[in-house]
This record gives sequence, structure tokens and C-alpha cells, in this order.
Amino acid sequence: MTASIPPKRLGFFTRLLDDVSPGERYRLAAEQIIHAEDNGFDSAWIAQHHFHAEEGGLPSPTVFLAHVAARTSKIRLGTGVITLPMENPLRVAEDTAVLDLLSGGRLDVGFGTGGTQESFEAFGIDANSRGEIYARNLGLVRDAWAGHALPGGNRLYPNAPHLLDMIWLATFSVGGARLAGLSGDGLMLSRTQPRPAESPDATLDDLQNPIIDAYLSGLPEGRQPRILGSRSLFVADDRARALALAETGLRRVADRFAAAGHRIQGNRLEDLIKALDSHVGTPDDVIASLKRDSALARVTDITFQVHSIDPPHADILRSIELIAAEVAPALGWNRASQPRLVAAQ
Repeated sequence: MTASIPPKRLGFFTRLLDDVSPGERYRLAAEQIIHAEDNGFDSAWIAQHHFHAEEGGLPSPTVFLAHVAARTSKIRLGTGVITLPMENPLRVAEDTAVLDLLSGGRLDVGFGTGGTQESFEAFGIDANSRGEIYARNLGLVRDAWAGHALPGGNRLYPNAPHLLDMIWLATFSVGGARLAGLSGDGLMLSRTQPRPAESPDATLDDLQNPIIDAYLSGLPEGRQPRILGSRSLFVADDRARALALAETGLRRVADRFAAAGHRIQGNRLEDLIKALDSHVGTPDDVIASLKRDSALARVTDITFQVHSIDPPHADILRSIELIAAEVAPALGWNRASQPRLVAAQ
């Protein structure tokens, strides 16, 4: 199926991985989102992770985004993602409806099945049943938002039927993408994903182009595609500094992978950058590497995160500026306003 891809929107994705206290993590993430808004970004996204500080450090995304909504005015706010099998779906429907109102209608809601085995166990859920629970919970959220009668004759308050058009579904699979298309939802593509055993050298776009094809093939006639491509990106004025910070972060990730029994081929920085699907360097460096990503050329929304590199806060702010000023325009994004600049320390 051929579908017209509208002009690209630019997003910033934060996973709250700074090596500081939880409160400071949240403060820095909020400041980064505010800075992204100041630099013209269209959206900001936050992940949900339970228990494991090294995975993301934010179990309550709607609470955090309500705080950010009070300090911003234009940037859209998205969950990337709410791990729906672990949630009470009616509470999710209520919380997101209230958050959307408080933010002035700026909410996008991404859902996924993710989470570690240990996290599911803590919630008393069989991880092997996550797909079935996810489908059931998503159906209940849709019914609640649509205003359908709920058990006991109740209906959602506040009502939020418009949120049915703000759903994004995360998937690694062709089958999941087709289902997202058939339901008319947005498709969320990960910044990286596991390579199949039969294709260990496959590139990320080798894996994601068939996912995009399946999504577009399922999309109802007349429904505009919404395809979010997330990528790991760190851009700096100086290549040497970018690579030095990248090496620190990527080797830390590689060590965690090794401890879990996963191997990365090669030990050079270039090997780690390739294996972890990262884009690092000056604006010219990352523009060149991103332009080689054929899947990214097909998305409607480009969302950048500094994980797995995790540079210092000031460097993240500078990276946001350089993305808005140089990188994103080279990929088809049009900035609406001039940014307020700060320099990395």
C-alpha cells in the first residue's frame, strides 16, 4: 500500500537515567523537555519502568507529565509507553483523560506489553499471559474513552473520545504492526531491537521496513499514517567530546549485556555504536548516518533520545539545540520558532 507521509514532527524522548537522586532525575528531565519546547520540538515522550532504576526510573508517567504540563504550553506530551498489562485499564483511562484536560489537549498515549519478568511477578501477573492481558486491557481503555457503558452502568468521567485518535502502539513484529494499522492507531518503532538468529548482521531499517509495510497495508482507506521512529542520538559541537561521552555510556550498557549473557560482536567503540544502533558526533556526522536509515525516511514523527549514551545534562541541552537547528531540518522537519540557546559546560 502506498500512503502519503505528511511533514515530519520532531520529538524528544527522555528515560531519566542520570546518576543522581530520583527527585533530581525528574527535575532534569522536566528541564530538558522545557528546553525542547523552547527549541521548537513538537513532542516529548517518557517511558514507564517499574522497580529498576537503571532501566528508566519512572513508574508513574501520567503523574510526571502532569507536572511537565503545568510548566509548558505547546509541546505535545506522550507516554512511550505505558506497560498496559500491569495496569488497571479503567484507572489508565481516567488518569489519561484528566491529564489530557490539564495539558490543554496535548496528550499522546503510547501502549506496549513490555516489562521485565520480575516486574510482572511483583504485580502478580504471569508474564507468559501478557499479550492476552494487554489486548483485553486495551479494549477496556478504548471502551471507556469512547463513552461506552462500563460494569454497573458507569461511564468514564471526564469523557475523552478524542483520545481514541491519539493511541500509539509499540511493536517489534510485522503482525503487531498490521494490527496497529487495522485499528487506525499510530505505530511506534523502537530505537533498537533484537536481531533474529538467522540475520545477526541485519540493520535496523532491514528489520523495520517490513514492519512499516505491514502497518501501511492494514491502515483503513483515508486514515493518515502515524509512524514514530525513535533513534538513539547524541550530537555535539566537537566530535572528540561526543565520542568520549558515547564510549562511557555504551561500554556501561555493553557490560550489562555481558552480565546478562548477551554478546556484542567486537569491542571497539565503532562496534558498540553499530551494535546499539546509535548515532553520535557532530551535526554533519549524525545527519549522514541518519540519512542512511531508510526506515527513518518513511516515518511521520522522528523522536530522539540520548540513551544509551547518557551524557551530562548540559550536553543533553546542547544536543537538543543542535538537533533543532541543524539535524532535524536536514531530515525534513520545519522549525516553527527560533530557539533559546545555552552552551554546554
